[in-house]
Amino acid sequence: MTKRTDVEVIINDKRYTLGGYESEEYLQKVASYINAKYAEFKSKDFYRSLDFDMKMVLMQINLADDYFKMVDHLKEITDESNQKSNEIFDLKHDLIQMQNEYEAAEKEIERLKSENLEQQKEMIRLEAELKGVAKKQGKARR
Repeated sequence: MTKRTDVEVIINDKRYTLGGYESEEYLQKVASYINAKYAEFKSKDFYRSLDFDMKMVLMQINLADDYFKMVDHLKEITDESNQKSNEIFDLKHDLIQMQNEYEAAEKEIERLKSENLEQQKEMIRLEAELKGVAKKQGKARR
């Protein structure tokens, strides 16, 4: 089990101790994110006029909004990744099929070359035989 980490952070100009099983860097990152949200709201004129409870609700709504947008974005990225994985799988399948067809075509080419060579040998043999028959007929006519 991971060791518990306690770290002092400053959030909205107040010191807090955050604890958890995450790294100190992560907990500081969380505090920085919240401070950035506070800074964003403090820059708005309407924020200053709100009472404390409304400021807290506004902060919570915005954090929840960020969370849900990130979840939706993650789902989109995951769906896109799955789609690309499926496309890659299909391309690999097509590549393997083409490699098999290529190998089959190479074997067919080798078979046809061999067959062609045999036919050339047979043609040379038949031509020689034909010349031999023609010589015999030429001698027989004389």
